[in-house]
Amino acid sequence: MTKTKTILSALALTTALTAPALIAPLFSAPAAIAAAPTAPTVAGVQDFSDLAAKVSPAVVNVAVTMKAGTTGDDEVQMSDRSQQKQMEEFMQRFSERFGQPMRPMKPQPKATQKAEAVGTGFIIDPAGWIVTNHHVAGKADKIVVTMADGRKLNAKMVGGDEKTDIALLKVESDKALPFVEFGDATKVRVGQPVMAVGNPFGLGGTVTTGIVSARGRDIHSGPFDDYIQTDAAINRGNSGGPLFDMEGKVIGINTAIFSPTGGSVGLGFAIPSSLAQPVVNQLKANGKVERGMLGVQIQPMTGELSQSMAFNGEKGALVAQVQPDSPALAAGLKSGDVIVSVDGKNVDTIKDLTRMISATKPGTSVKLGVWRDGKDMTVTAKVGDQKEEGGVVKAKAEKADKKAESLSYGVSLAPLSKEAREEMKLDDSVKGALIASVEAGSPAEEMGLKAGDVLQQVGREAVDSPKAAVEKLKEAKDTGKPVLMKVYREGMTRFVAISPRAA
Repeated sequence: MTKTKTILSALALTTALTAPALIAPLFSAPAAIAAAPTAPTVAGVQDFSDLAAKVSPAVVNVAVTMKAGTTGDDEVQMSDRSQQKQMEEFMQRFSERFGQPMRPMKPQPKATQKAEAVGTGFIIDPAGWIVTNHHVAGKADKIVVTMADGRKLNAKMVGGDEKTDIALLKVESDKALPFVEFGDATKVRVGQPVMAVGNPFGLGGTVTTGIVSARGRDIHSGPFDDYIQTDAAINRGNSGGPLFDMEGKVIGINTAIFSPTGGSVGLGFAIPSSLAQPVVNQLKANGKVERGMLGVQIQPMTGELSQSMAFNGEKGALVAQVQPDSPALAAGLKSGDVIVSVDGKNVDTIKDLTRMISATKPGTSVKLGVWRDGKDMTVTAKVGDQKEEGGVVKAKAEKADKKAESLSYGVSLAPLSKEAREEMKLDDSVKGALIASVEAGSPAEEMGLKAGDVLQQVGREAVDSPKAAVEKLKEAKDTGKPVLMKVYREGMTRFVAISPRAA
């Protein structure tokens, strides 16, 4: 069934079992149809009737059935407690980011035997290839699509990609099916009219219209967020459905909404065709998606990080950690490097790097523009095959060594004693000074440091004890520049910069 993301609740689920939507994935399917003429206007209002008549035959309803209890944290199967927790976490993030409160919704009853849900899809090939959302069909035991003319066809899922929330279905038909084609989402402009076709609340083919409200939206659903935002009415059941431009081309797959009530409030999000089409092509050819991997943990550059590193600007991806036995390690990348380009293309943000490397076929060599210690250099890396992320070490600090040295930055440091390592399950490879406590309201707390973190580097120098860390912090403070710190937490590292003016 549909897998609920941390901040999204599946929109496509429309049965009584469906949990209410906060930001929700939808259902989609393209149809091969000739480009529609520019929509005429009637009494000053744009007429979408010709466009709707041309593309609607290629849009299908997707009904899925799955065994109860097989989807774990899927929306239909989530426990009331986990649903409420996800909702509260998202509402907090949304409120912090947009300053707009959201109302929590009461979770729906859980299924007892079989769970059913409905969404949307669109045909992209007359042979019966159908695109929809992974959260719609990814865990289904049975999939039935209903054509615009009422015909019902059994479908099988050829492949799916959870990271982009795209799935590809296949149906068999004794005659060619109507289909639509992908358009070029890179040319989509804010303000241009669009039309969505879908299956809201299981009602069947429904057409809604609006405009492109924004481009490049990041709703924190995954590493490839680049959504088109629209005010066309989108509701549960629209998941996986197409968002059309005025030529009848699919420029997006309706996937999520923001809603404090579960219904449309004019904030819908669609996966752009520029992201979806390459994924669909791979699913059609191989049944899966291959993605490139460097093996680095990265973080965005900030003004204070740039100052502390004497780096010019805030663009690029800062390498916080290089994984062992990775292409990055083999290429000579180091923690503290800033990746500024891939094969000559600028890396402005960490998402740029993620998308560029992920889109590179494993085994391909790429040239990375790297800034290191004030010098520009080029590193050649052979991209590896992206694998599922492994677990991380859970660190606890409740019983950290109390023999700590206080610093004006608001942290107390303790040695990584044998007892502390055992308590926090840290092996001997983790070096540094344990942050035993963080003072409330201090610069360290403002930068997100916590008790249980391990301070591993100050400036460009590694530290392996509280004494060494204190010495380097005092030296750095005397420079009058932000102090660069490398911190280890739960199997991952990151850099922070604390300004001495606040210390």
